[in-house]
Amino acid sequence: MSDEFVIQLIREAFYYVLIVAGPLLLLALIVGLIISIFQAATSINEQTLSFVPKLVLVFIVTVLVMPFMLSNIKTYAIGIFNLIPTLK
Repeated sequence: MSDEFVIQLIREAFYYVLIVAGPLLLLALIVGLIISIFQAATSINEQTLSFVPKLVLVFIVTVLVMPFMLSNIKTYAIGIFNLIPTLK
């Protein structure tokens, strides 16, 4: 197994991590930013005000994009399993 091959595997792993987790993290970031602006404008300093909406929205989006996430994870896993016989 060459160094280039290992680097390619790691690059693909990072790509799939970004594809699967990226939308959820971006959503949490945007919701947190909107809630922080709302809290700054209204001077409300409640910790649960930022946590609960992010939790609910991330859960809802996770359920909605689960088929996309699973298909990407499945594609990567099948590719890795197909490479096992070729490894030395």
